[in-house]
Amino acid sequence: MDMLDIYTDYLICQNKYATATGLSELVDGEFSHDKVTRFLRENDYGPKCLWLYVKNPVRQHENDDGVLTLDDCIEEKPYTDENPVNCWHYSHAKGGVVKGINILSCMVRYDDFSVPVGYEVVKKDIQYCDVKTKQQRRKSSVTKNELFRNLIDQAVKNEVLFKYVLADNWFGSKANMAHIHNDLQKSFIIGIKSNRTLALTENDANNGKYAQVRELDIEEDVAITVWLKGLDFPVKLLKKVFKNENGSIGVLYLISNDMHSSADRLYEVYQKRWRIEEFHKSIKQNASLAKSPTKKVKTQCNHIFAAMIAYCKLEMLKIKTNLNHFAIKYKLLLRANQIAMRELKNMTG
Repeated sequence: MDMLDIYTDYLICQNKYATATGLSELVDGEFSHDKVTRFLRENDYGPKCLWLYVKNPVRQHENDDGVLTLDDCIEEKPYTDENPVNCWHYSHAKGGVVKGINILSCMVRYDDFSVPVGYEVVKKDIQYCDVKTKQQRRKSSVTKNELFRNLIDQAVKNEVLFKYVLADNWFGSKANMAHIHNDLQKSFIIGIKSNRTLALTENDANNGKYAQVRELDIEEDVAITVWLKGLDFPVKLLKKVFKNENGSIGVLYLISNDMHSSADRLYEVYQKRWRIEEFHKSIKQNASLAKSPTKKVKTQCNHIFAAMIAYCKLEMLKIKTNLNHFAIKYKLLLRANQIAMRELKNMTG
């Protein structure tokens, strides 16, 4: 069993913070904490290694109805020193900037099986002085939308079988849609913001008569053909109205270049995107993504890779046991507590 296998098992089994000392103690000193530290510090893991790990399971589960889903999440590390990866990012969930590591993931889903086939850690490698505040800021030399397109390109290069690309409105740029449609000749279903401008007829588009989508009287659950400003091809627009947890009403606008499927079919496919939200939750809570005290760029990135592998192990266990990730984690912790109870009785008896 190599260190990667041991470390990723540890990320699944432990329930507090993943530390080199903690792992060394767990294996009764079979190897020192220094060996764990060297493993994180000296190796160069990344997306290519992830693909090598998941390639065979992906091939075993692939089918023609696969979807490729992309989204980002932030591993918050507010008390860790700032560096090019652990810095300030805008959080859609929090509605403001948070300090942490921003990870863009690319996941393939076949039926109930879904694993990441690529990812990028956002690096803000350029430091500059903000003219207004006179404070030091960071920005990335590669935009998140460029990383988005690169991840899809890599999936295509790796011959990942998928029918649709799914993403929310943060990735609904015309460059992303045009690349998927024109360059890759793939289908997409992507959210757009309510202020995007479009035309209801080709003639209006040719004459520059565009309107914001929220200003249009669009019937819910009906896919209509529209011309989105900046695209050289027509797309289908679908409007969904839903109630939020707080009781407020939300509106979702979806754009697709699949001109043949019904509104119901497009929305059914788009709902598969939620698996990546479950991925974000599971990798944080069940694979110890956010429970590492790593402080350097290399060790932080290697820990992220290991958490990805730990998630994939849980996904393969899910298929084998018919238990979800949280149920698997609970079963492991329950078993550990049962052993602890017996040990306590032995000590006190």
